[in-house]
Amino acid sequence: MDYISLNKYRYAWFFKHRDLPLAEDTLQWIKPLAESSSSQIWHQLISKNVNHPDLFKDDDWPIRQSTWKVKAQWQSQWESEQPNLPKQIEDFIDWEGNTVVYFCYHADNMIETTWEIFAKHWKNFLFLDNGPLLIGKRRNEVIQFHHDGSFSLGCK
Repeated sequence: MDYISLNKYRYAWFFKHRDLPLAEDTLQWIKPLAESSSSQIWHQLISKNVNHPDLFKDDDWPIRQSTWKVKAQWQSQWESEQPNLPKQIEDFIDWEGNTVVYFCYHADNMIETTWEIFAKHWKNFLFLDNGPLLIGKRRNEVIQFHHDGSFSLGCK
């Protein structure tokens, strides 16, 4: 797996924002993938056909209604002072803290981290909210965040 330095990542400010700063020892767990690695994971685990969530086709699992079990809101929690993930996510995802996760904005923009880091700092990831997916390595559960402030929980 190839990574790029967080300092060279075009959205590094998500993790250095003055209202949601991450400690230096946490930043080491935010690993932007190089485009080639991101594209490889996207095409293996998400879609062989399209490069962006807005473009999913009928044969892509994220577009199928059968994938999704729960739909709820994230926006109000994101805007609040409360740091926790929405309760529906906490109840649905039962992963160990060290589970490797990929936050997938699109085929060329993906971040690897752990479930523990994502769960603690999820707000930082959602400055860009046009349909990104959170998938766990070797896990079936998935979360998709929508630009209307909602999220969907399901199994791929």
